[in-house]
Amino acid sequence: MRPIRIGTRGSRLALWQAHHVAACLEREQLSTEIVIITTKGDVVLDRSLDKIGAKGVFTEELEISLRTGAIDIAVHSAKDVQSSIPDDLELLAFMEREKVNDVVVSYDPNFSLDQPDIILGTSSTRRKAMLRRYYPQATAAEARGNLQTRLRKLEEGQYHALVLAYAGVHRMEYDSLITHVLPETQFIPATGQGSVAVECARSLRPELKATLQRILDHPATHTCLRAERAFLRTMEGGCSIPSFALATLDVTGTLALRGGLISLDGQEYIEEQFSTSELTEGPEAMGVALAEKVLGRGGRQILDAIRAERAV
Repeated sequence: MRPIRIGTRGSRLALWQAHHVAACLEREQLSTEIVIITTKGDVVLDRSLDKIGAKGVFTEELEISLRTGAIDIAVHSAKDVQSSIPDDLELLAFMEREKVNDVVVSYDPNFSLDQPDIILGTSSTRRKAMLRRYYPQATAAEARGNLQTRLRKLEEGQYHALVLAYAGVHRMEYDSLITHVLPETQFIPATGQGSVAVECARSLRPELKATLQRILDHPATHTCLRAERAFLRTMEGGCSIPSFALATLDVTGTLALRGGLISLDGQEYIEEQFSTSELTEGPEAMGVALAEKVLGRGGRQILDAIRAERAV
């Protein structure tokens, strides 16, 4: 039997994710082969994500390889997967989630977010908007590139600190650079943040698909991300809009979802929440209901303003 071909981007973090998937499969006596594929998001680094068309910017080339059979599965950061995927593909598994928080990293162990005139590097539209809301004295500057590239720019003094996802910082073993863990109750993360998503073609052999799902999928994480992704899909957004959502599933089986939208300047902020005690139709229904509530409270106007500003 030939190895299971795992498609991934070439960054150190993406390779960590692919090797993590491979290790899980090899523990079950399955052989693997890692295939590195370059995506548009890896090549175009001189523009922000919203300027290059963020839909599928880190996934499109991997999905083409799934269709051609060049790879069996594609491994992504779940937060990079667009809200709607093509009908001939499916998200097979969401692996157990890491801590979801955003963190601040700096080479200065005494760095403080309360310092005046600080420059914080981030490529996230959501993080930029939240920094403008909660730390208006700071300048949120564009910081594209993989983690090592951003850290090099930080060391060169282009920024005083970076704002990143804890999961990537931790997996690359840069925990010692973390100066602040931003509370998830305030900096609510992006949909899927902290989880690794595994995608395949619907035509993948059913017996292999079942085996991969059994080994790789974390049911509680999958349930949470079903709710979050339904929220994002209903908002008709991706990582280029400043939306946020976080679902949690407790030991009693209660699913709770918080989500919302913030304007680019951080001045307008809408947040709503639901739990299974209020809505029992399932994770997707909860995500849709939450998004519709946010849109009805002024979210549509915020999105219209964002689109109008970007069209100029």
